[in-house]
Amino acid sequence: MPRPLLIDTDPGIDDALALLLAFGSPEVSVEAISTVAGNVPVDAATANVFRILDVARPARWPRVARGAAAPLRRPLVTATHHHGEDGLGNLDRLPGGGGSLSYPAPAHTLEMLDGPDLILETVARFPGELTLVALGPLTNVAIALARDPGGLGRLARLVVMGGAVSVPGNVTPAAEFNFFVDPEAAAAVLGAGLPVEVVALDVTRQTRLSRRALQDRLGGRSDRRARFVQAFTAHGFDRAAGEDDGGMSLHDPLAVGVAVDPTLVGFERLHVEVECEGRVARGLSVADRRPLPPAERMPANCAVATSVDASRFLALFLERLCPASA
Repeated sequence: MPRPLLIDTDPGIDDALALLLAFGSPEVSVEAISTVAGNVPVDAATANVFRILDVARPARWPRVARGAAAPLRRPLVTATHHHGEDGLGNLDRLPGGGGSLSYPAPAHTLEMLDGPDLILETVARFPGELTLVALGPLTNVAIALARDPGGLGRLARLVVMGGAVSVPGNVTPAAEFNFFVDPEAAAAVLGAGLPVEVVALDVTRQTRLSRRALQDRLGGRSDRRARFVQAFTAHGFDRAAGEDDGGMSLHDPLAVGVAVDPTLVGFERLHVEVECEGRVARGLSVADRRPLPPAERMPANCAVATSVDASRFLALFLERLCPASA
């Protein structure tokens, strides 16, 4: 039986790729999606989830809930400069035929529950079985934790895309974007004794998708799914054009990949804290990696991915992004 999955997300170009990977993976069943403010405001993130669902048409339609509109204690910082004003490379303004738009916001039905309550309810439906994959700031997860501290303890796994343990950040020299946007939420989640697996920039930067590799995979296909992927990734590739290989780092897709197949990465048990007070170091991931006997270090509170089989992941990702039968 497929393992139940809940994805908390703020789409986002790489979030969209991650969702398509999840829908194409028979090992898991996406039972629910909660949205959170991060790459874009939460209403845009929610609209993007329904755009993605409208194209992907998964066999099992997940429940969708709108989550937190702002971090726990801070004004929202977005990444629209990277993902486009709408989060999907400005698809919301892409013209179609006859003066219409190619990807208008589809009709949708939201859960009456908010994102944190949908998380708690889904954990209760699948106690000891559910994997929660957090692709954006951890605001919803932290709110769910505050509402029911014991509820999240019934998670099987909590896979978090966030942090930069031994590499520079991507939004400041110190911090990765998700932890920077809501460091208080990240600190609360890492300090709660949950079964956290951190998929940080240390490994996600090693998984790079080139425009050529994607074009080769799509092979001139013109079906709706292929056109959609080409359209929303174009902005990301253009943004990455000045980098060494012109490719995009698959941050969020790797987190989903780890949820599907944990053997894609090598883990190290570490104690990780998140800096909340520092002016320069806001969102910094501080891991206890001192060369001391394990008993003399701070007790581990998470498993951190420190190595990745990038070629195996990329092959899996491309195979499932646009299956030949899609």
